[in-house]
Amino acid sequence: MSYDVLTMGRVGVDIYPLQTGVGLEDVETFGKFLGGSATNVAVAAARHGRTSAVITRTGADPFGRYVHRTLREFGVDDAFVTAVPELPTPVTFCEIFPPDDFPIWFYRYPKAPDLEIKPEEIPVAEVRAARLFWATVTGLCAEPSRSAHFAAWQARGQAPLTVLDLDYRPVFWSSREDAREQVQAALPHVTVAVGNLDEVDTAVGTRDARAAAAALLEAGVELAVVKQGPEGVYARTKDTEVEAPPIRVEVVNGIGAGDGFGGALCHGLLAGWPLDRIIRFANAAGAIVTTRLECSSAMPTTEEVENFLRGSVHDVAVRQ
Repeated sequence: MSYDVLTMGRVGVDIYPLQTGVGLEDVETFGKFLGGSATNVAVAAARHGRTSAVITRTGADPFGRYVHRTLREFGVDDAFVTAVPELPTPVTFCEIFPPDDFPIWFYRYPKAPDLEIKPEEIPVAEVRAARLFWATVTGLCAEPSRSAHFAAWQARGQAPLTVLDLDYRPVFWSSREDAREQVQAALPHVTVAVGNLDEVDTAVGTRDARAAAAALLEAGVELAVVKQGPEGVYARTKDTEVEAPPIRVEVVNGIGAGDGFGGALCHGLLAGWPLDRIIRFANAAGAIVTTRLECSSAMPTTEEVENFLRGSVHDVAVRQ
């Protein structure tokens, strides 16, 4: 089948504390949620009515069964989620110190199954046919996942709406320079790049949003989106620049906001909206996620985002 959104990359189970403001050593109760950046984006896109699927791998264990069941409950096709019997499904813990401190502890040892995606396992026809294909930099940190990503991009042939989430997590890499080398090799294969200031620094060597966007366009992408945290969002094509201010909300958990932004970005791109409307909508979706504890089940619907926008003042600057 042809999907609106097909993502590829990380999956796992988020074990998040139900008490905030305390370290994990003092937490007494936890909630269990579906997690993983590429997976969350697929869920977020489904919340906006998009047909979506994710290419990833789990362990052959109870948490792997939980991933399959929960994906289906969220309306995400799990046809390309396969098991690696010798590896456990990853779990991720976080600590919650609102408004801006959310340490993450990844348990992906001895190796995460989603890094065992093999080139020959790529559903080539579906990758080519997807209206939007979304992959992440984390998937480039190890083989055979790295080769599988390049195989998928080769099959896609830099088709429109081929997105790279710059998603740089230092814990998965030997060095920032190693990550930069892989990102630089990936950029000519994609048409959209999205990341925060630290991630664009990894990609192109600068934390200045305008300079980073220009460098990303020079590397071959058609749309560069730079999330600047408290400074809002900057996006650029060859013809248009958009700046969206931050949205003030009471933050519960900042983790997952980027994935909510990503799913909403997919929806706006597929809808063919003007860039300012896309960024305004995605920025609001990300803000909503920060007001909720979990990630995947925190992803808002289109109606929730539109209602949120109607109740807020959120001017977006556009320059041609």
